[in-house]
Amino acid sequence: MKIAVLISGGVDSSVALKLLKEQGHDVTAYYLKIWLEDELEFLGDCPWEDDLSYVRQICEDEDIPLEVVPLQKEYFETVVKYAIDEVKNGRTPNPDIMCNNFIKFGLFLKKIDLSKFDKIASGHYAQVIEKDGRYLLKKAPDPIKDQTYFLSNLSQEQLQRIIFPIGHLAKNEVRELAEKYDLPNKTRKDSQGICFLGKVKYSEFIKHYLGTKKGDIINFETSKKMGEHEGFWYYTIGQRKGINIGGVKGENGKPFYVVSKDTQKNIVYVSNNYHELDNNRDTLEVSNFNWFAGSPPTKSELNVKLRHGEHEYKAKVAITGDKATIKLDSPDQGIAAGQFVAFYDEDLCLGSAVIIQ
Repeated sequence: MKIAVLISGGVDSSVALKLLKEQGHDVTAYYLKIWLEDELEFLGDCPWEDDLSYVRQICEDEDIPLEVVPLQKEYFETVVKYAIDEVKNGRTPNPDIMCNNFIKFGLFLKKIDLSKFDKIASGHYAQVIEKDGRYLLKKAPDPIKDQTYFLSNLSQEQLQRIIFPIGHLAKNEVRELAEKYDLPNKTRKDSQGICFLGKVKYSEFIKHYLGTKKGDIINFETSKKMGEHEGFWYYTIGQRKGINIGGVKGENGKPFYVVSKDTQKNIVYVSNNYHELDNNRDTLEVSNFNWFAGSPPTKSELNVKLRHGEHEYKAKVAITGDKATIKLDSPDQGIAAGQFVAFYDEDLCLGSAVIIQ
């Protein structure tokens, strides 16, 4: 097959590229340049240059054609503006999901001649399977690295084009292959940054676009002022660290965490016993469904993820029209509007929805 391979400079996509070449496929590597060094002056030296140097070395060693695709403008207009708007309105964005939807498997496909390729590949930890003429996502065997959550909003048209060469492997197996192939980045650490920031601190990014505005940190139960903040947009629901109240704990000995934000008055509310007072922290409403099967599942009991990671909740899902109420089997203090919820039936990811409250 002729395959266009998205490569980032990390170990995962490099091993994916090498595997496909070893299997005899005709591969072309594509590096998407989305770093915003022109927009974010505090980036300093361009971090993407290190990534690209590894990519170039690997492609030269393997005699693989490489193309660099500049997508900074498109990236800013789709992913970055979305993230800024969501934060400004007090919601919790997921730029990684949007990046996969609109950049990696979206606008990128419009930048290349798709007629030349049978498939698009990347180094994600996920698997694509076909069932009854529809394409579905299957979890990777490594529950910590599994990335189906980040891919849960892709369309059928996107899924049918994609393959994930390392999706059936665990992280340690990928590292072993990198050693076997003696890749130049075999000891390189995994990237910890979100899609459009990488090594940039999230707070610096937010400050650049939204600035600072002093406001009060208020105890949710007592209405007592506990401190001040530089803008509600620096805080997320469920946050415990960095609240700026001096590590104060309540009479029950429990730490405080963010439970609500008043975006109009620029107030951040904190509590250390919100769960005990609010029994609805196990219930959420969602809309904007994306079902890979084309229709909602017949099962009313599914597993869900509220964020990337291995933790899943058992949940009862009651769908009414274009909305659904989800009842979790245990509370989650971090439920926040704007977050994506991914639905699972055992090892299959069925799709996603967005939390509205």
